[in-house]
Amino acid sequence: MRIPFSALLGLTVLTLMVLSAVFAPLIAPCGLNDTVGKVWESPSAAFWFGTDTIGRDILSRLLYGGQVTIFVALASSALAFSMGAFFGFLAVVRGGWVDTLLSRIVDIMMAVPSLIVALVVLSVLPLTLSTLILVMGILDSTRVFRLSRAVAADIAVMDYVEAARLRGEGQIWIIFREILPNAMSPLVAEFGMRFIFAVLFISTLSFLGLGIQPPLADWGGMVRENKDGLVYGKSAALVPALAIAVLAIAVNLVADWVLSRTTSLKGGRNG
Repeated sequence: MRIPFSALLGLTVLTLMVLSAVFAPLIAPCGLNDTVGKVWESPSAAFWFGTDTIGRDILSRLLYGGQVTIFVALASSALAFSMGAFFGFLAVVRGGWVDTLLSRIVDIMMAVPSLIVALVVLSVLPLTLSTLILVMGILDSTRVFRLSRAVAADIAVMDYVEAARLRGEGQIWIIFREILPNAMSPLVAEFGMRFIFAVLFISTLSFLGLGIQPPLADWGGMVRENKDGLVYGKSAALVPALAIAVLAIAVNLVADWVLSRTTSLKGGRNG
């Protein structure tokens, strides 16, 4: 199997970023909250990316922040797809009032911008990782629901789905054995997009002060902490912002390749 250069580049960058986050405690030169230098030192041999607003090593915080950023984004995306895909498929399989009810609930949720809802909810709930994952996952599941329902509506009229119904298969069988395997192509591509939106979303919440809380670190929070340095020509805020951009590009390259490889599954038959 020949992998295009763009996909190979994205896969390589994504792998390196994930491994760096996973093994951050082993490869980070300093502790997460250790003050090791002066305020906003320039990049040097001692501090590759310089220091932040209170003299902490940016490289070390970038590695530890990657752990939290990627974990929260991945967990919330997985929750969004579990909920959104299941209820989207269920709406098509059951039809009638179930489809109408679920669709109207999703329409109501999507009528209000997700960021506003998240800010309101998080302002009254404890700002823990579990809360962030739950709120982000539920809000993002509405987009997955719309896609899943549209894809399932096309698959549900296929001959093999009708044959399964005639055999007396239950709705759970039809969802997981007939519809889901043949809906993987658009869902896989959408997962990559949802993951990136989750990274941007958690970074935005942290920048606004309602995301990841100290002593933990994430890339959005690092941008907020060091934004004042831009006035003095310091690049401390640009490093985590660049990390977010690189991660987004890498995931998009891989998702595009996966979509092109799995397009043949669309409308196929999973025995």
